[in-house]
Amino acid sequence: MTDITTEDRPAGLAGVPLAIEPLKRRDFASDQEVRWCPGCGDYAILSTFQGVLPDLGIAKENAVVISGIGCSSRFPYYMNTYGMHSIHGRAPAIATGVAVSRPDLAVFVITGDGDALSIGGNHLIHAMRRNVNLTILMFNNRIYGLTKGQYSPTSEAGKVTKSSPMGSIDAPFNPLAVALGAGCSFVARAVDSDRKHLAQVLTAAAKHRGTSFVEMYQNCPIFNDGAFDDYKGPEANEHLIRLVDGEPVLLGADGSRGVVRDPVSGELTVADVAEVGMDHVLVHDSHRADPSLAFELAHLDDGFVVNQTPVGIFRDVERPTYDDQARAQVKLAAGDTTDQESRDAALATLLAGNDTWQV
Repeated sequence: MTDITTEDRPAGLAGVPLAIEPLKRRDFASDQEVRWCPGCGDYAILSTFQGVLPDLGIAKENAVVISGIGCSSRFPYYMNTYGMHSIHGRAPAIATGVAVSRPDLAVFVITGDGDALSIGGNHLIHAMRRNVNLTILMFNNRIYGLTKGQYSPTSEAGKVTKSSPMGSIDAPFNPLAVALGAGCSFVARAVDSDRKHLAQVLTAAAKHRGTSFVEMYQNCPIFNDGAFDDYKGPEANEHLIRLVDGEPVLLGADGSRGVVRDPVSGELTVADVAEVGMDHVLVHDSHRADPSLAFELAHLDDGFVVNQTPVGIFRDVERPTYDDQARAQVKLAAGDTTDQESRDAALATLLAGNDTWQV
């Protein structure tokens, strides 16, 4: 348990009450039987998330978990917090209302690649555009698992499923590129089975003030088993490009390869460090205001061929949040006073507006 005082709490949790007594993982686990398929990556994500919340120091009654529809959206049942299993794709919209009206709550959105990027795409991008202070965790298994194995918005082209027996002809979304294009102020990726790294990413996302978007590669053992095998196990470091602020972007267990900018095409590519020199290897900076470099890094996954992929925090920048500004406007409109007469006058002025006509 990490000791956190009111004074040094992170910006993303400012205003959220702290737990009176130190909490543990079991305090955030409900009494409901966890019901996912054996081997599902959701188990690891749930356990990691339950372990992160005590270290954030917040009271469990001030944490809210809101989900949409899908396998991952059973999440609120398994959390001993407030929550809502809402409707398809609308979790970001509902969470926006909660975050705006209740600054004393830490708001988490649980969604999947289908829920977030298909029917919920509009709600997702506008939550990120507005920079609402909430944390969006997107489980990406590149398949529709709950409805039994149709291709999803992140399934690779040519994917053979029940809804695409001759192979999907849809071009898949790159979730991180979508988030960056929508102006999301915190964008990250992690793998379900790497619990230590996942916990670090989730902690940073919760501490960030604004919309945090975390894509989590999550295995579906029934309908898309092994989709991320290259990113797990003893060979994982040969395929994972780990992003660490201020450090060279390297690949391989021995760091023998690095991300460089091709002098001819200008594109980011992977090269042998011994050949190009460490001075030419890109040094990661997630705090750049311009998201273009993060966007390039998001596309270093070989066009959705599972071979190499960056993980970690791509972008972490500060900008005004929608809910803070909305509450400030309400306060200004109310006259910023507790005097009822002044409040009534402020309301009357607001309703009358600045343009009047006499007939």
